[in-house]
Amino acid sequence: MTINTAPANEVFNAAELASEESRASATPMMEQYIEIKAANPDSLLFYRMGDFYELFFEDAVEASRALGITLTKRGQHLGHDIPMCGVPVHAADDYLQKLIARGFRVAVCEQVEDPAEAKKRGSKSVVRRDVVRLVTPGTLTEEKLLSPSETNYLMALARIRGGSTPLLALAWIDISTGIFRLAETDEGRLLADILRIEPRELIVPDTLFHDPELKPAFDVLGRVVVPQPGVLFDSATAETRLARYFGVGTLDGFGSFSRAEIAAAAAAVAYVEKTQISERPALGLPERQSASSTLFIDPATRANLELVKTLSGDRNGSLLKAIDRTVTGGGARLLAERLMSPLTEPAAISARQDSIAFMLSESALCEQLHDALKRVPDMPRALSRLALDRGGPRDLGAILYGLASAREVGERLAGMLLPDELAAAVEDLAALPASVGELLASMLEDDLPLLKRDGGFLREGAIPELDEIRALRDQSRRVIAGLQLQYAEETGIKSLKIKHNNVLGYFIEVTAGNAGAMTEGEAAKARFIHRQTMASAMRFTTTELADLESRIANAAGQALTIELEAFDRMLAAVVAAAEPIKAAARALAIIDVAAGLATLAEEQGYCRPLVDDSRMFAIVAGRHPVVEQALRRQAASPFIANDCNLSPDGSDDTGAIWLLTGPNMGGKSTFLRQNALIAIMAQMGSFVPAGSAHIGIVDRLFSRVGASDDLARGRSTFMVEMVETAAILNQATDRSLVILDEIGRGTATFDGLSIAWAAVEHLHEVNRCRSLFATHFHELTVLSEKLLRLSNVTMRVKEWDGDVIFLHEVGPGAADRSYGIQVARLAGLPASVVSRARDVLTRLEDADRKNPASSLIDDLPLFQVAVRREEALKSGPSKVEEALKTLDLDDMTPRQALDALYDLKKQLGKS
Repeated sequence: MTINTAPANEVFNAAELASEESRASATPMMEQYIEIKAANPDSLLFYRMGDFYELFFEDAVEASRALGITLTKRGQHLGHDIPMCGVPVHAADDYLQKLIARGFRVAVCEQVEDPAEAKKRGSKSVVRRDVVRLVTPGTLTEEKLLSPSETNYLMALARIRGGSTPLLALAWIDISTGIFRLAETDEGRLLADILRIEPRELIVPDTLFHDPELKPAFDVLGRVVVPQPGVLFDSATAETRLARYFGVGTLDGFGSFSRAEIAAAAAAVAYVEKTQISERPALGLPERQSASSTLFIDPATRANLELVKTLSGDRNGSLLKAIDRTVTGGGARLLAERLMSPLTEPAAISARQDSIAFMLSESALCEQLHDALKRVPDMPRALSRLALDRGGPRDLGAILYGLASAREVGERLAGMLLPDELAAAVEDLAALPASVGELLASMLEDDLPLLKRDGGFLREGAIPELDEIRALRDQSRRVIAGLQLQYAEETGIKSLKIKHNNVLGYFIEVTAGNAGAMTEGEAAKARFIHRQTMASAMRFTTTELADLESRIANAAGQALTIELEAFDRMLAAVVAAAEPIKAAARALAIIDVAAGLATLAEEQGYCRPLVDDSRMFAIVAGRHPVVEQALRRQAASPFIANDCNLSPDGSDDTGAIWLLTGPNMGGKSTFLRQNALIAIMAQMGSFVPAGSAHIGIVDRLFSRVGASDDLARGRSTFMVEMVETAAILNQATDRSLVILDEIGRGTATFDGLSIAWAAVEHLHEVNRCRSLFATHFHELTVLSEKLLRLSNVTMRVKEWDGDVIFLHEVGPGAADRSYGIQVARLAGLPASVVSRARDVLTRLEDADRKNPASSLIDDLPLFQVAVRREEALKSGPSKVEEALKTLDLDDMTPRQALDALYDLKKQLGKS
């Protein structure tokens, strides 16, 4: 649709609308709108009017622009047209999705009063309306607005000042699944922790929002950060608010939490209550995460390694896409969670690996489980919608089918000798209350409507009374025909008919000659009640017929009332069993992830890595999981596997450094990334793309690969590189893994070489971590003579007839050249440029080291062309030119001209 802004002569902002003058001049309906809008100034107001949500004033202008819908007008306010646009109620989810994606928040305002009640107060009375829900990015529950494979977290950040260092804590909630977690953090790792969780919405106290120390992190997060009143984060009342929400007297039974964690948790819960108004989502109990229990991956590393999305924001091409073989929404979300938060406890990692190994050993069972899991609906999200009274019959159906699938999966695994993780999952499946599934199975129809108000979701036989009403509603003609036959036999009047009109409703009609059977005698008069006399007929009714008419008229409403009451009973039973249902859903997700990773390992030939508390990092025949699959899909040459050993040499318990040299396009960046990805996959509990792998726990992973700038913050590519390098050198420990690529390339050659040189020494002597350092500064290779743990390795190449062949193999030694000119030729640079570059390179390599370019100043390409031309003029005409002068073109046949051209070309070749 096109947007028409003509009716809006002036747009009123929230402050102007809330003024006394504005309210005084408004109609009753507009006065109600202005009052509700004033209470929700930061949200677009969806104002329910019949079958539409209408927006007015500035909201209408913004929504029409964002949604591409027509802007109209409705009356005037303070002498100006009122802009208006609207969306149908039945399609509201689609429009909400677009608005939320564009960063808007929406207040949904519904009619909370029957229009008939409003009329009792007067014909011009306005139906009462109120906001029933605030729709924000972090509080979505609708199926259309959520991605099945992604979590949707609301996060709260709280700070408690005390002592020399303020305490920071994060709390995050996914109200669509009930997940509720807490963790402490600090300014140094705040952004990394937030990006690990990837919240859709982060609420912070308004005072904290303007803190200059935290502003850089908030700038990176952008509109995800939403300031809120500081009272939401008040630590003095936080524990009481949390205890009240969960209906307990104290939080002691939940675990031990810091004041900052409790403040963040209470703020998150308060925001949920604020946005959900009167409804309460089925949140799980808060779980505390320790910062040391997960692998720290800084923001730059997450982006560079493309864990869940590529640098362009696409999921295709990411590590998650490459390893995801899950078949349920819950499994996909759990896999992403594990990938974003790899573990640092070898025992927990081994437990996950045991599950994968079991599935690999039981391939037939694994395939059966996959088939069963494919039928598992998203129970946690259906449960959340039901708890918030936004669910429908299909959500009840999702619980029913999910329980049936859970029972099937549990039965397939029952009685088997299972690893600990899978055994605990089967216990959760077995703990499901059978009564809920039996109730739903006995009540729900096979084919369910979307909305409960449509009715028709209870199966035949579920409620006898409902069956009778449905029969009456759906088979009224047959019921009336049966009654007509009964009356005809009773009176002996074969022509007796039961008819209907809008005035009398249902009535019995007989001819005047037959009316005596219905009017003579006290019994007949009592039985048949006279309604109307016509010229040739008489009309009667009976108490039975009047009652039947009433029941037919009310059957549809009565049937829906009975169904809605049954819906409420089923909903109550499901919500009462929320905890075991969520536990079962989590168990199914665990089984799905284990089966998916086992399928991946068998399909791609992955191995089980040994992960322990050592400083080992020994990868044999490692591959890049994403690149390898891409090559296989393209039916290209197979991926070349390479070893990597950064383990201690025995004399020292600290990691080695590999200094990697070699040409562009030789595969250095791929080799760097693949080892970082193998470490992440190993510590998330997955098998890895290698022949074998032994990895000592990595506490922090840093990767500086690729070039980018940050123009919004005034940072050049080189500045960004230096900031990220500084973070690595300042934070890496002796247990860390550091991946660095081409440090120092963004500045002058000797400046860059000096920085790279010093960085290598710092990694070796101070950080003492395992590291891969790729560089084009071949001068750095001499450091291996004095740095005992540094080894030179290179990407192997072959030269053939002036061309370079990239072998993509890593081997010991150092490259003596970069083959940049050969790569430039492969990229398609003009032959003249490539030739000139070779000439310049030769001269530079032979020139004075103090000023290698000095001998070329007078030989720039522009002047070189002029010199060559002058030399050509001094030497006189060439043989080809002499031959051209002797040709008489006007006296030559086409054949002779062609022969002459061939002869000239031959002479030119000889010259």
